Amino acid sequence: MNKQEILIIDDEDQLRKLLSINFKNNNYKIIEAETGQQGISLAASHNPELIILDINLPDKSGHEVLKELRMWYQKSIIILSVHNNEKNIITALDNGASDYLTKPFRTGELLARIRSSIRRHETLEDKNKSIITCNDLQIDLAGHTVKKNNEIVKLTTTEYKLVALFATNEGRVLTHQYILKNIWGVGSQKETQYLRVFIGILRKKLENNPNQPKHFITESGIGYRFS
Repeated sequence: MNKQEILIIDDEDQLRKLLSINFKNNNYKIIEAETGQQGISLAASHNPELIILDINLPDKSGHEVLKELRMWYQKSIIILSVHNNEKNIITALDNGASDYLTKPFRTGELLARIRSSIRRHETLEDKNKSIITCNDLQIDLAGHTVKKNNEIVKLTTTEYKLVALFATNEGRVLTHQYILKNIWGVGSQKETQYLRVFIGILRKKLENNPNQPKHFITESGIGYRFS
């Protein structure tokens, strides 16, 4: 079986070395870039399974690199940065980042997020797969139905659209603005309270314990993650 290839774009030599050792020990093949432009070139020539991208790069901002990559690169990009303020995180996620992890970080958590991101992309690539199963939930994208413990749950059109959006982005943090734009259209991005109401309804209908949700997870100040 061919090893999955990961591209690391980061100007910190020690960090790249640390990640390379850990990734190789987990059966990944590693490519390294220390500038944004070098990273873009390597991404184009290798088409890696996943990219780890730093925000602070010597030649250009990681946000710029992310935008350029997203013009053609469709696979997972995880931001790894010292910046942990909401503005940076939301900007990265809105620009197409699959996930965001701040430094210092736990290697085990990063590896878990890598596995989740790769699985999510593989699921989306499988065009014949119309049913997504998440523990006790079953989302039929072709039939537009949702089952909990094998029983159909009655959802409104908007509620179903929300579930489908989350399910097809499993594990990815979706910002409030991203969700509102995709479900209610341009101009609705400030209606975060409206979104909270719908999330509350979905939790009541689909969670075993709405007060301790396992599927619709709040990312404070940023958005939601579906697990």
